[in-house]
Amino acid sequence: MALVNVTKDNFEEEILKAEQTVLVDFWAGWCGPCKMLGPIVDQVAQEHPEIKVCKIDIDEQTELAMQYKVMNIPTLLVFKNGEVANQSVGVISKSEILELL
Repeated sequence: MALVNVTKDNFEEEILKAEQTVLVDFWAGWCGPCKMLGPIVDQVAQEHPEIKVCKIDIDEQTELAMQYKVMNIPTLLVFKNGEVANQSVGVISKSEILELL
């Protein structure tokens, strides 16, 4: 499944109302570790079409970052049925991402 860029305007529709598991990557363009994690997240999106993968740029969506208490990036949140089911902060491997799901 393609990556979805999420804003506060489409957050509810794309994440909270999603029927499948959603992996959300909170990131920023200036963040070195985010650039390391990005290709891994992209790979998970391509290899697992049953998972919805979304990206949220914290510089553009500060309200969402604050709402979910994102203090460090990259932060991955896993949503199931509109609720945060799991999370991770920092760069992790693809196998660790799959364990989160």
